[in-house]
Amino acid sequence: MSTLKELRDVRLEKLKTLRGLGVDPYPAKSSRNITCGKILSEFESFEGKQIVVAGRIISIREHGKIAFIDIKDQSGKVQLYLKQENIKSPDLKYSELGFENLDLLDAGDFVEGTGRVVKTQRGQVSVEVVKLRLLTKTLRPLPDKWEGLKDKETRLRRRYLDTNINEEVFQRFIRRAKFWDAHREFFKQHGFLEINIPVLEMVPGGADAAPFITHMESIDQDFYLRISQELYLKRLVGGGYEKVFEIGPRFRNEGLSDEHLPEHMAMEFYWAYADYKEGMDFVKRLYSYVMENVYPGKKVFDIRGFKVDFSKDWEIIDFAEIMKQRFGVDVYKVDLKQVEKALRENKVRIDFELNAQRGVDNLWKVLRHSISGPAFLVNHPKYMSPLSKSMVEFPHITERFQPVIAGSELGNGWSEINDPLDQLERFKEQQSMRDLGDKEAQWLDIDYVEMLEYGMPPTFGYGHSERVFWFLEDVPAREGVPFPQLKHEMEETTKEIYGL
Repeated sequence: MSTLKELRDVRLEKLKTLRGLGVDPYPAKSSRNITCGKILSEFESFEGKQIVVAGRIISIREHGKIAFIDIKDQSGKVQLYLKQENIKSPDLKYSELGFENLDLLDAGDFVEGTGRVVKTQRGQVSVEVVKLRLLTKTLRPLPDKWEGLKDKETRLRRRYLDTNINEEVFQRFIRRAKFWDAHREFFKQHGFLEINIPVLEMVPGGADAAPFITHMESIDQDFYLRISQELYLKRLVGGGYEKVFEIGPRFRNEGLSDEHLPEHMAMEFYWAYADYKEGMDFVKRLYSYVMENVYPGKKVFDIRGFKVDFSKDWEIIDFAEIMKQRFGVDVYKVDLKQVEKALRENKVRIDFELNAQRGVDNLWKVLRHSISGPAFLVNHPKYMSPLSKSMVEFPHITERFQPVIAGSELGNGWSEINDPLDQLERFKEQQSMRDLGDKEAQWLDIDYVEMLEYGMPPTFGYGHSERVFWFLEDVPAREGVPFPQLKHEMEETTKEIYGL
């Protein structure tokens, strides 16, 4: 079996020959005017008409004075049918090839075929080519689907090979694009504006997470990659925009897992004059709209070992009731010794500063793994919700909900605090926890408090990340993004080929 270097050397020789003939192996333009998929799906409309099609070569078969080349573009595959008598006087300067030059082509190259749409004697839809152009000469062969990409790390490092070879992976990222498109369509239908906000922040906020730090040379100051879109979007609400959202990246300098990536796409929206109950209904409709547009007709999803049926109404789970039933803990009157005992009994390793928020949150993480959903978790205690408005009748409970699906929370929504003094006290409490060593506690953001002093109307806010998509696809986090971060490595073959 030839090595990659040997196969590459053969292709380099072909490249040299092509250039010696005066062929440009990498022309700037293609004259393609139809896709492969359209030729197949609308054959009757195009039969007998001359078209120009282009794509990557999948296979080449020569039989004397005729040849068949299967090409593929994003829409599908089609066959190029070549007869030696039809390929006359190629203009090499414009990258055209003659029949005698077919041996200079390889699987993986990109070509363009001009000719009539026909059916062969065997009834296969084809393009009877009169002009064949080389668009890209490739130097490496695509690996075999099963042998060449067995290693998961290789697939993730060279995702462009994975998507070329594995149709399911290719289609997954089309669905990912549709997933966010559906969000945008839904928001715009309901009068929301997408307004981009900073990624670099002086004070990271809006979530309990460790930030990435960078330095801006022009003003000689450290900045943080945002962990949330929340505080700037709410500044926009304070600035007079009543319905705003953003879809974009956020960064959390935490561990990699099947459910978490340090860099990922996320969405947050803020809706003035609405509360969490209106927001809950809106989020339910958002889920329905997204699923209808990305997975039409599908209502039941297999996710992380759960069968989740979105055709049924969402269950409402009371945080205090379910914690009392499962652990005997009153989350509104926390006894830290009781919480610690429950954590140990459930084999939760306490490698964090034990306080009410961290202890109760870790107990909830034990409990949630038994919940299939779809459900909304409600009635969170105030100390666990530093940005949520308290209920009028129960000041120790916040107007907050979280969607729970397949054992995980997949979002966060709440009636926003617009009382600047209340917000300041909560920030101070979080900052004191941070000063005592809780690195995930939120920072005191005085600029945000000042915005609230100028006034922000009653507002509902909600956000979720592409983790929702990973769950609907039932794939681990790194399989749900095109290019996950991996530790840098260089293969020995690469070093040998490039002399590094």
